[in-house]
Amino acid sequence: MIRTDLALEAHDIYRTSDNTNDSDGICSETEEKDGLCVTRIHVTNENGEKKLQKPIGAYITIEAPDLKYSLEVYEAVCLQIATELKKMLSLAPEDTVFVVGLGNRDITPDALGPQVMSHLMITRHMKLHMSEYLDEGIAGVCAIAPGVLGTTGIETAEIIRGVVERIKPKAIIAIDALASRSLDRISTTVQLSDTGIAPGAGVGNRRDALNRETLGIPVIAIGVPTVVDAATIVSDSMDSVIADLEATDLPKKQKQTLIQKTLSKNIERLMVTPKDIDLVIERAAKTVANGINLALHKDLTFEEIESFVG
Repeated sequence: MIRTDLALEAHDIYRTSDNTNDSDGICSETEEKDGLCVTRIHVTNENGEKKLQKPIGAYITIEAPDLKYSLEVYEAVCLQIATELKKMLSLAPEDTVFVVGLGNRDITPDALGPQVMSHLMITRHMKLHMSEYLDEGIAGVCAIAPGVLGTTGIETAEIIRGVVERIKPKAIIAIDALASRSLDRISTTVQLSDTGIAPGAGVGNRRDALNRETLGIPVIAIGVPTVVDAATIVSDSMDSVIADLEATDLPKKQKQTLIQKTLSKNIERLMVTPKDIDLVIERAAKTVANGINLALHKDLTFEEIESFVG
């Protein structure tokens, strides 16, 4: 089984296995600009839902191979995240947006959500008590990093549901680390969707879903791949080995022995992350946070937000 949280990769797998283009239930379009590749996939009915194993809704993937190295691309990704978020959210000046940073801050590849919190412009308290000093374009934003069940003893969905009932936000933006099937997409890809999120799904530890059905308000999910399933890497490596062996005249028994050496009975329990994951998470967290800041605080420029949050 190939594990991925990215609708783009699920779409590629579906089209490869079926040897077909988009059909009933799936629509997609791709555009390239400013060094980015933006793919929009819409799952429109149960047929498409079954094919991609993704809930009905919109999935926007922003690919930026130079995100880790280029300040220009970093700014372009922030602006693109803001553009897509504005399309997904319909907010009045008095509305509150609740941002949730999912994940475990003590495990670096899973710390994207909590790290995003430190770069957000939090303003709900100011909107409540000193709104006369704020520009009209400043939204009311509050945020929480609820931790994980193993450290809190409380389901993440229970914590969020309690906060929602108390503060009554207009929408939720949930951030989480994702699993990809490609090492090249780690930290260079951002996915946004309007279908909510199931915390832990990417690493086989699915918790209660956070979506409109469970919380009663829109839930926009934003994620960045930080890990790849080791079994996927082995699968791709085996495909390459088999392709090479087919061009040789090695006996069949020797081919099977060579393939078996690449396997381990524990391989399915491993997730792989790059050695510079600390820097990866730092850049990804700042990118996602500033995309959200730009989307919600409409009167501020990219330079102004950079100066505020550092």
